[in-house]
Amino acid sequence: MGALTQIQAGKGGQGRRAAVIGAGLGGLSAAIHLRLAGWKVTVFEAGQTTGGRANRLTLRGVRFDTGPTLLNYPWVFEELFQAAGKELGQYLKLLPVDPSVTYRWPDGGHLTLSSNLERLRAEFERLEPGAARGLERFLADASEKFRITFHKLVLQNEENPLRYFSRLTAREILRTALWRSMHAELGRYFRSARIGEALGSYAMYLGGSPFELPGLFTILPYGELAQGLWLPEGGIYALVEAVEKLAREMGAEIHTGRRVSQILHRNGQVAGVRFEDGAELESPVVVSNADLPVTLTELAGQPAPRLKMSPSVVTFYWAVKGRPGGLGHHTIFLPSEYAAAFRELNFGSSVPADPAFYVAAPDASDSSFAQDGLSAVFALVPVPLLRRLNGVDWKAETERLRETILRKLRDCGAGFAASCIQEEKVWTPVEWKERFGLYEGSAFGAAHTLVQMGPFRPPNYSRRVRGLYFTGASTTPGTGLPMVVLSGKLTVQRIQSHVR
Repeated sequence: MGALTQIQAGKGGQGRRAAVIGAGLGGLSAAIHLRLAGWKVTVFEAGQTTGGRANRLTLRGVRFDTGPTLLNYPWVFEELFQAAGKELGQYLKLLPVDPSVTYRWPDGGHLTLSSNLERLRAEFERLEPGAARGLERFLADASEKFRITFHKLVLQNEENPLRYFSRLTAREILRTALWRSMHAELGRYFRSARIGEALGSYAMYLGGSPFELPGLFTILPYGELAQGLWLPEGGIYALVEAVEKLAREMGAEIHTGRRVSQILHRNGQVAGVRFEDGAELESPVVVSNADLPVTLTELAGQPAPRLKMSPSVVTFYWAVKGRPGGLGHHTIFLPSEYAAAFRELNFGSSVPADPAFYVAAPDASDSSFAQDGLSAVFALVPVPLLRRLNGVDWKAETERLRETILRKLRDCGAGFAASCIQEEKVWTPVEWKERFGLYEGSAFGAAHTLVQMGPFRPPNYSRRVRGLYFTGASTTPGTGLPMVVLSGKLTVQRIQSHVR
């Protein structure tokens, strides 16, 4: 047994100590809120850098964000800094990305989204004459859904469905459209299949499909249209660095390259953590930013709830000679068989033959992503979970996927020859799982099906082990950078309610 560090839990928040496992944005957010509540906090990160999946990679001097490539809901991050008496703008500059996303189909069809209402209205009218009126109705309805979601639902630690929804009026309950699919909800406003497919594609990253996810999730495209998409100057990792800096300034201790191998607990109470080298740290409270099922099964030796997880991904990082012409910051390529693609992704047992995928060229928004005649191009392909992909030849599959991506880029006039790729890094679901401890290789955490959202989502505390808490994408409120930051806040509220 390694050296022990005794941690005493004092009164009134003075002397209370907590250990945080993982320095993703959920863990860093939890650390900041714990410090604000008077706790002494130590964060242990297995990797050499903070950020978790939102990390950084450099090839030939060209910088890449490894995970998310755009930022939505900037107010979440502004509120995080304001809670600490700071201003986000003191640490970071946000660059608007507009037009935000271009969708492309195999027959040459395309649709570009924008927060500029006139530009957006013109695009929708081009695909569906008369769609401008539907757009106005959609925005008004989704705005109300958004208000209900974030003012009355998301920011609460409540597992009782009746109490969870009790804050809503009868009219607001009707507005949630929880009994109607996202696809059907979009169909109330638009006849164009292309508009419905574009706005419904957000379901891809929630572990479901627009044909099964609740209509409430029309708030996803609405949120990006109404509040815009942003790129922190220097990339998403610049945001991670800003939040890490804030956490350190608040007094949180952060140790990288320090892997926790076990969460210690005795008689139903957390006792601390054991590290890979055998050393142990005593702590009456442990907050894990590792994926919730992995935390329970691999670290705490506890059973995990049966969860439907969001997809795995294959990611390509290319340092490309020059810059691909006509390629905006964010381009999503949708297949011709839209509904079949979702079935294959969520229930299939092989890498899709004609996958949906997106390509990011961030130097369209921030020139620092191009260096010495090379530019960063990132491609992400959602694929089924690892447990359904037994026996996959990843070398052959990545070669096939690479050619598919390059071919579709050429077809839309934004392509480049494979010879232009000066250096490449590819992460399959196996690499993602091994690097970040992702359950089943799931890239985005637990899915957002009706039975895994709100009061039905895994709570942010253990019912079996007192003092063990969770933060991140697989607990409440959900997946995505803003949600995991809010998760850290909710987790600390839960801790505070338990220690009073």
